[in-house]
Amino acid sequence: MKTKKNISFIGMPAVGKSTVGNLLTQKIDFAFLDSDDLIQSREHQTLAQIISSKGRSRFLEIEEQHILSIDCSHHVIATGGSVIYSPKAMAHLSRISTILYLFVDLKTLLTRLSDITARGVAIDEGKSIEDLYKERTPLYDKYHDIKIDCTSMTAEQVAERVMAYLS
Repeated sequence: MKTKKNISFIGMPAVGKSTVGNLLTQKIDFAFLDSDDLIQSREHQTLAQIISSKGRSRFLEIEEQHILSIDCSHHVIATGGSVIYSPKAMAHLSRISTILYLFVDLKTLLTRLSDITARGVAIDEGKSIEDLYKERTPLYDKYHDIKIDCTSMTAEQVAERVMAYLS
């Protein structure tokens, strides 16, 4: 497999980073790490609770710290959608992994992502999912090694596509 020692997924919330990551680990001899789960475990709060109690800016700092602490090999890493706000975190992920951007169009995203508050999405007050999409898409495009359009694919099909790109 032509990859760095890990594979990292970036993309908007609800594009399937964790689902595809788990499927991929069943196909290759890698372990799975979800950075959102890592944050929640270490902070003893859900993402929504951290954002609510500490604010978006502090959440992004916490996320960056936890991403920078990742030191592993042979892992599929599913990141939170906001990881791309941190150049330091993205530089670290780029050093330790091949970065795959799982992309869906806005129409598809709107059908998948409804309750951004409960989900713990780092979004400024008053902004819509559309605003977030427009803000983040150029950052995902900046940081990926491979971009996969998942708009009309199942998670299994995306995992197969990832395998094709990496082999």
